[in-house]
Amino acid sequence: MPLTPHTEKHFTAGELVRDIVIGMSDGLTVPFALAAGLTGAIAQTHLIVTAGVAEIAAGSIAMGLGGYLAARGDAEHYASERVREQQEIVTKPEAEAQEVRDIFKTYGLSDEESATVVESLRRRPKDWVDFMMRFELGLEAPEPGREWKSAVTIASAYIVGGIVPLSAYMLLADSRQALQLSVLVTLVALAFFGGIKARFTGVPVVRGAVQTTLIGGLAAAAAFGIARLIS
Repeated sequence: MPLTPHTEKHFTAGELVRDIVIGMSDGLTVPFALAAGLTGAIAQTHLIVTAGVAEIAAGSIAMGLGGYLAARGDAEHYASERVREQQEIVTKPEAEAQEVRDIFKTYGLSDEESATVVESLRRRPKDWVDFMMRFELGLEAPEPGREWKSAVTIASAYIVGGIVPLSAYMLLADSRQALQLSVLVTLVALAFFGGIKARFTGVPVVRGAVQTTLIGGLAAAAAFGIARLIS
């Protein structure tokens, strides 16, 4: 009887999804809260649109720069730790070998059972360093050019998210009507985005949609209320 090949499908675009989530969630929430807050203080939609566009521009640059610096920091941290491990397998080989044995002990292997692997790693310094980076430090080699990819992805997602709540003010002249449409469109977008995010991250879709919608709605309501009180 022929056997069906076992194929495992794993989600491997975690960093890309993380960047989209970071940019999109802030892009949907911050301009939405700003527009709602301005609606509570002024009635001119063109001023709200102008302020919203300025915020989207500034926010996307700031978020993109933050993503760049975070990815750059991760890469620099990985590089410095790798240099340290390369030095330690030369200057302290016995201590490093014992660390390998200790790692295998956490999986239930004895020193005798792990001895073959330890000796094999001794003969392959690069693989030894790779092993220590992954299993001792829990660090994965960063993707080349990750800094710019992260910056562009986050900034682009922020812009896309920010246009959603602001589009109502671009279409309608009355700020109150624009706010109502913006609330409707943005809450639907937040729910949809929250569901998609939950689908990729393994969280129940309904719970993810509700959480994202509540956070965005509360932020906009708080901004609107504060603006009304101040004005």
